[in-house]
Amino acid sequence: MSQVDSMAEQALLVCEHTEPGGALPSPALTERIIGCAIEVHRQLGPGLLESSYEEALCVELADAGLRFQRQLAVPLFYKGRPIAEHRLDLVVEGQVVVEIKSVERLEPVFLAQVLTYLRASSCRLGLLVNFNVPVLKGGIKRVAL
Repeated sequence: MSQVDSMAEQALLVCEHTEPGGALPSPALTERIIGCAIEVHRQLGPGLLESSYEEALCVELADAGLRFQRQLAVPLFYKGRPIAEHRLDLVVEGQVVVEIKSVERLEPVFLAQVLTYLRASSCRLGLLVNFNVPVLKGGIKRVAL
């Protein structure tokens, strides 16, 4: 198996429970992830670096008994050749990509980024979470393919 084939296979294995055109992950899973994010926001509030929120969210996910992969490398291909690597903040339960932000406002480019991650990872659902808001509910966007 060539390096390109191996990298392509790795990208397809990122989201183990989704099939193209298949059902989205259960709402219960995304509710649990969002609940963990809300708890992080309650404890830390807005204004920190993304890395601090990522670390705290990992603690909450682990405490909730949710499996996750952190800073997962997913290759980007051009004409069948690997040209770069995406770093997904989190993939939870092999089904949901979680992209963490701490910005003044969510720009359209952030939604495009999550869509790119979904296509590259074969996941169907992503959560874009901006912790730099007064109430976290306003900082969460659900993104689906």
